[in-house]
Amino acid sequence: MTPTQKKLLRFFEQLEENQQEMLLAFAEFLHGRLPVKAPQTLQPIPRPPQESVIRAIKRLSATYPMLDQSRLLNETSTRMTAHLLEGQSAESVIDELEVFFQNEFEQWSSGKST
Repeated sequence: MTPTQKKLLRFFEQLEENQQEMLLAFAEFLHGRLPVKAPQTLQPIPRPPQESVIRAIKRLSATYPMLDQSRLLNETSTRMTAHLLEGQSAESVIDELEVFFQNEFEQWSSGKST
């Protein structure tokens, strides 16, 4: 253990339980603000035959982990609705999702993602 870690542990042990919880909550907050280390290269996962739309979304999310999932939610939901409620084929929805994810990645990699 480093001297800094020992010092932090010593301080932590001297605190009351509610103060320890506050310190842990603050540490978790700080940890959550760390920059996400996104892979510099894609790790494409091959598209299997007869893939479902849900599995395609999971596959594409794994292929593009650097993309903000909250930004992708609206479009993926819209495509899922087109498939489930409007009868659009899984194959065409997956084709559209692949183009969408690729476009989002290109924006992200050029720094134009908003």
